[in-house]
Amino acid sequence: MSPKTREPQYEVLLELDRKSGRQSFGLMSSATWHQDPKRLTFLLSRYKFVSRMFEGQQRVLEVGCADGFGSRIVRQTVGSLTALDFDPIFIADAKKTSDPQWPVAYVQHDMLEGPMPQLYTGAYALDVLEHIAPGEDEARFLSNICGSLEDSGVAVIGMPSIESQGYASPASKEGHINCQSGSQLHSTLLEHFTNCFMFSMNDEVVHTGFQPMAHYLLALCVGPRR
Repeated sequence: MSPKTREPQYEVLLELDRKSGRQSFGLMSSATWHQDPKRLTFLLSRYKFVSRMFEGQQRVLEVGCADGFGSRIVRQTVGSLTALDFDPIFIADAKKTSDPQWPVAYVQHDMLEGPMPQLYTGAYALDVLEHIAPGEDEARFLSNICGSLEDSGVAVIGMPSIESQGYASPASKEGHINCQSGSQLHSTLLEHFTNCFMFSMNDEVVHTGFQPMAHYLLALCVGPRR
């Protein structure tokens, strides 16, 4: 006989397990769960912010999806989601752990090399811009995001603040070559968008408080410049 839960409302969990099996972590999310599990709450909170801002958007693009662990949170509220990364290892891993219940098109593409071939109503990049060299690379990266958006498109850009880096672990700081202050990020994004609305995060809490005390910055951008 199959095992039964002591409370009958949990039988559905066993039925789902028998039908679909267990969900798996991706390459990056698995490492985070091993090394510092609380960081997953911060990651998922950032994706929840995007999902709320983009609710009802028809065609959304994620730039820098890594293993795609948070992507389905956005997929839950939008019509379709394309998620790209420049690293084929991460795209292969995201495809391996994806779930047909939450269809996401995973694509290998380097946003420094050019915009996407189709236009999207929304695009977001979380924990990506700080890995892009300031100056020419940064300008090309943001211009190509704008070039992937419709004229009425919106974007969310998220990155750790420069003030947070004094408290970051060596692993967290690895590859961070372009962290910025809130005012600097705002100015940077206004070169590429008509308007930019700044939010701050400390752990999983989103607020509009004093930016130099924020660990993470979130920018909601509208009106891509051509």
